[in-house]
Amino acid sequence: MAVVKADAYGHSLSLCAPALTRAGTTWLGVTSVEEGVAARALCPHARILVLGGLFVGQGPACIQNRLTSAVWEPWQIDELEAAAASAGARPHSVPVHLEIDTGMSRQGVAIGDSAPDALPSLLNRFCAQSSLLLDGVMTHLFAADEADSVFAGEQLRQLDVALARVTAAGHRAHWLSVGNSATLLAGGAESISALAARYGMKALVRPGLALYGVVPRFEPEDPAQVAAARARLKPVLAWKTRVTSVRGIPAGTLVGYNGTFVATEPMRLALLAVGYADGLDRRLGNRFSLLVRGQKAPIVGRISMDQTVVDVTEIPGAESGDETVILGSQGESVITAHDHADTAGTIPWEVFTRIASRVWRFAAEPEGTTRTAPS
Repeated sequence: MAVVKADAYGHSLSLCAPALTRAGTTWLGVTSVEEGVAARALCPHARILVLGGLFVGQGPACIQNRLTSAVWEPWQIDELEAAAASAGARPHSVPVHLEIDTGMSRQGVAIGDSAPDALPSLLNRFCAQSSLLLDGVMTHLFAADEADSVFAGEQLRQLDVALARVTAAGHRAHWLSVGNSATLLAGGAESISALAARYGMKALVRPGLALYGVVPRFEPEDPAQVAAARARLKPVLAWKTRVTSVRGIPAGTLVGYNGTFVATEPMRLALLAVGYADGLDRRLGNRFSLLVRGQKAPIVGRISMDQTVVDVTEIPGAESGDETVILGSQGESVITAHDHADTAGTIPWEVFTRIASRVWRFAAEPEGTTRTAPS
């Protein structure tokens, strides 16, 4: 399953979802019904899983757009069954995936001692007369990027217990949906496949970040197969802007809001058409560099809503119109999502998904092609 939630991790659902289906993906993972409706318009033949479930009133949209929803609450089943009945759906014609909480305490039906056992009553809802089909069972591994973690193994043991109970209740789901990019890259899919086979199911792993060419960091260090993947994968996204203007300033000049940068010598500064409203993290001010003419141009002063200033004193010839790389490569220099994340104290997922919708996204053209931004 290709996870394309949050506008394909900020890369553009409209570009990535069709590309993934053309490449052979048959399942897409989205967060919400709204995302599912958008994905359905782009990919009419894909199977689409709403990972975050549905809200009250969204049952008709699920039925109309052939969305498979995660469910773990009785009212979610009520919502879907009512919508299916209104649409005249046949018994077992509306697939859902039952989520099991195996330890993350976020979503899913709890099966441990921490909450009343709701699994039997939920399984009873998938009766012969119901329009719903128990098509899959799913859970989320919350520490798959910890190479020495015991959590993933314990979660799979909990899932095994739940699957045994599902089978004992007379149900057989087709899909066992478990695992993310870290699970896949570290070889954990083998354990998931073995567990699925034990119950006559097929494993469905849900990579996200790796699809976009970025490998999660593992603690305390990368397993060997992850290090190999890191060397081979190529980031899908490059984020660029242009220099608006260049000016010289004398020593002692204050730069940006509140004068957090003071020039200690004469400098040349370039104004860039990008700011925190575009997703450039404000915490990068005075702490990070972007690329101009293949060289690092330090950010000076605070990042504004729509603009950023960089030091191009040591970059000869820098001028208005110069392409500036925020994320990606220019010449031999590279700025990665991990670089952004390390400086801002966050993670690559946030770096990508915070890139604002007003930042134009387009598929790369062959070298030398010039594009004109939309008016």
